[in-house]
Amino acid sequence: MTDDKATPPDEGFREDAERVARDERDIQKTIDRHDAKAGDSEDEPKAMQAGAREYPAPPLPQQHLKKPGLEADLKLEPMYDAPFYKGSGKLEGFAALITGADSGIGRAVAVLYAREGCDVAIGYLNEDEDAQVTKAAVEKEGRRAILLPGDVADPAYARHAVDKTLEAFGRLDVLVHNAAFQEHADDLEQITDAHFDRTLKTNLYGGFYLVRAAVPHMKPGSAILMTGSVVGLQGSGELLDYGMTKGGLHAFARSLSAQLIPRGIRVNVVAPGPVWTPLNPADRPDVTQFGSGVPMGRPAQPEEIAPAFVFLASPQMSSYITGEILPIIGGY
Repeated sequence: MTDDKATPPDEGFREDAERVARDERDIQKTIDRHDAKAGDSEDEPKAMQAGAREYPAPPLPQQHLKKPGLEADLKLEPMYDAPFYKGSGKLEGFAALITGADSGIGRAVAVLYAREGCDVAIGYLNEDEDAQVTKAAVEKEGRRAILLPGDVADPAYARHAVDKTLEAFGRLDVLVHNAAFQEHADDLEQITDAHFDRTLKTNLYGGFYLVRAAVPHMKPGSAILMTGSVVGLQGSGELLDYGMTKGGLHAFARSLSAQLIPRGIRVNVVAPGPVWTPLNPADRPDVTQFGSGVPMGRPAQPEEIAPAFVFLASPQMSSYITGEILPIIGGY
């Protein structure tokens, strides 16, 4: 006989479901209480500090530099000398040509290359005061340095820079294309032909001309590095032309790496997020919150980026790495 009073077949599942729903609400209440306490706190989230020393966090000093931007004029001096970084001969006996080496990332790379035993040719536009500081910093590390002012967008300059490097040091083992032009624009129509031309000529043409001039003189074990950008990976509505060139450098490096494998020359990119250099104060009228939007809550300092350039230049450390893009973007 059928028992009319028997529990419906889905009733047990319904009771389980109600119990789970109650448990979920209990869990939610616990988190809600935590969130409410956190919301009552007046403390601002602190920028992440995970380095050998503490680095500046927003708000940063307000300053707008005239292009191309002198590091000597910055109220907040970029940290480039990496006093806790110990060299160990990773580039012993090498010679490097670094563009944009007068300041910012380029200066920090020059210092660490010298600390690793490398002579440095310092390419830059016309920032003579900054370039002299970089030269002195390289020589303080016990290595030779030469100054090479000029426009990387000029193919004749690329040949000149390579020739002078070879003349001074007798070799060229590492080429770093770091020079860049950046100027924001909120609207596509704000980007004039001259603006667009300067960005592409400096960032893309300059890299191509330097590589074309340097490669015939580079031996197996040499390395070519380019400074890319998070903007080349993620895009930016305010840096349309700049993002185009950085994405182009990423693609150029990957394609070039395949072409240069038979020559034993590795090609890689370091793609930083926001870094405190003259580049952005010479672009943005307000830099007080520069870098605050990344998860780490602050911009990088040049000395935090430079070790990646050592890693990718050193045949002891990265001999099996080519055609890669290394993002250093503060936790994105």
